[in-house]
Amino acid sequence: MGELTGAEGSYAARSEALGRAGIAVWDVLCSSIRPGSMDADIQMASAAANDFVGFFESHERIRLVCFNGKKAEQMFRRFVPPIASANTLTFASLPSTSPAYASLSYAQKLQAWRGIIATEIERGKEQ
Repeated sequence: MGELTGAEGSYAARSEALGRAGIAVWDVLCSSIRPGSMDADIQMASAAANDFVGFFESHERIRLVCFNGKKAEQMFRRFVPPIASANTLTFASLPSTSPAYASLSYAQKLQAWRGIIATEIERGKEQ
């Protein structure tokens, strides 16, 4: 996100830069048991999703939801109840930024993210 928005420095400064760009970052799961660091280690019986229904209801201007990898999208679709505003949202699955996902180089991942995020940032500036 720093490459796309210029977010750098402390956590607070990076969060502020994302906010100025109109970007919110939130994990799909608010809790789970995961003995290792890999997504495959998540014990699905323990997984609980964040309150996306409430989040989208209180943030009506959100237009685009991007998933950081296929696993995030799978968990969203599995654990998040249908959202009334889903017909006004665009969902995009992007390549995981995790170094463990080595099928694509950093530059390839950045290009994919830039393609959708930068386009959406520009669209937001026009409105």
